[in-house]
Amino acid sequence: MTFSICVHESYENNAGEEHDRFGVAVTTRLPGVGTLCPFVSENGAVATQSLVNVDLGRKGIAYIDDGLAVDDALEALLNADDGAPQRQLHGVDGESTFAFSGAECGDWFGHEERDHVTVAGNLLTGEDVLEATLANYEANAVHETTDSWTGSDSVVDDAETDPLAKRLIDALAAGHLEGGDKREELTVQSAAVRVETTESFAFEPSYNDLRVDATETPIADLRETYDLAMAGYEDTLALYEEAYEEDSMEEIDE
Repeated sequence: MTFSICVHESYENNAGEEHDRFGVAVTTRLPGVGTLCPFVSENGAVATQSLVNVDLGRKGIAYIDDGLAVDDALEALLNADDGAPQRQLHGVDGESTFAFSGAECGDWFGHEERDHVTVAGNLLTGEDVLEATLANYEANAVHETTDSWTGSDSVVDDAETDPLAKRLIDALAAGHLEGGDKREELTVQSAAVRVETTESFAFEPSYNDLRVDATETPIADLRETYDLAMAGYEDTLALYEEAYEEDSMEEIDE
């Protein structure tokens, strides 16, 4: 009922500090996917889908945060899950990837693993959905490069690249254009994107955790929500950045 992407990127910020960021984006022909499927922390990203078991995502991230490798964490959870044949589970950590599709997932279903990225989906129009999602992300992926400006996770390597959240939405859009979820009779859809980074900010980027819970145009609405969140974030930085750095509203002229 879903397709999703999990990624890991490493980068060096303007202060010369090395950091990691993790992101997950998902869409489906059901409402509220952002409450069920995507899980992320500064150590990894996980998506749980098909017949959803939220504990696989919640516990998977907790295990990764405790230092367990993503493949060991998710494999252990699946081994203890009687419903594993109906599950789809995938994710990344700082070193490796993992992807699983149970034999009882709805056709078409499948997954792909590459360096720093996994994609998976079920009840899709075909494998072209995942191929398009993966190709779009890989064409714009960044790894071991330099952050472009303080306060954002936008990245440059000679030329500026979009923040990870936007690039993940674009990857979903590519898969959606190939057909996406095949259940056209279900018009109420949803989408979500979440990004976490090891870098600290005076004001955390609000565009890194966005959901559209019920709409007939999930990707377009998520992209519009991202654009508004980015504009609001930039406006907030312009007005309040000094106050957040000083942890005091006394720095703001009313």
